[in-house]
Amino acid sequence: MMGQVAALQALVISALLVWSSYGKLVGAMVGARARRTALKKIVGEEKAEPAFRAVGVVELLLGALLLLPPLWAVESPAAIALAVGFLAYLTYARVAAPDSSCGCAGSATAPVTWRSFGRAGLLLVAAVLASTADVGWWSMPGVAAVAVVIVEVMLFVALSPELDRHWLLPLRRLKVRLTHPMAATASYDVPLATTQHQLLRSGAYRAVNSLLRSDIRDQWEEGDWRFVSYTASYGERPATAVFAVPRLRYAPEEIRVAIVDDENGETVYRPSLLPVLA
Repeated sequence: MMGQVAALQALVISALLVWSSYGKLVGAMVGARARRTALKKIVGEEKAEPAFRAVGVVELLLGALLLLPPLWAVESPAAIALAVGFLAYLTYARVAAPDSSCGCAGSATAPVTWRSFGRAGLLLVAAVLASTADVGWWSMPGVAAVAVVIVEVMLFVALSPELDRHWLLPLRRLKVRLTHPMAATASYDVPLATTQHQLLRSGAYRAVNSLLRSDIRDQWEEGDWRFVSYTASYGERPATAVFAVPRLRYAPEEIRVAIVDDENGETVYRPSLLPVLA
């Protein structure tokens, strides 16, 4: 079975690298994403975007090669070298530019945290395991081997904050809906732009603006309130900022914010919270 698991690593690594390359090569915000990373400190602001795109090209090419008939002497060592390079970059970014974005995967931005190191470390383990394969990924794997790879993919997802909006935040929203006594079905009859316009003019937003690391990631409604969440960092720890915004009236002075530590779920910033955020 281990031989089959090793062979399937090519598919896992390829998928991760292609996804990672997407945010570095596609979209109008590539330059902005590049300048938020530690590459600006390494190569300078003007060369940050070309370097960012170059990394994306390498990821895309290696991801494509891993799907072709195996070249054992090239593909696996290249993947190992890339994973080691990622770990070295993350270490530098954490020390020299702790407020920078990881720039690791997808088109979303996220700070460098233990999850970033965990994902790069898992990539290294997968690449080392792939180097031991003696058959191609297209060989008929057993059910047990597929199950192991599915668990591995789930670990990659759990270690990717860029994907939190697709699974973690919906789970948190579901928890609020199931446990909050005022939970109700969202109507979303007020445009999100209207809520954001009011939010940007609030004292609550200005108080924590420097801690935010993304645009609006998720939204839901509870009675007369609309809740919007952002990726944030608090004391160099990954967190989620949740704002409570009046839904049917313009009252920026009533907007409140809470910041929740992503690692332990504890509220680390909660000034004068409304009852609905308690």
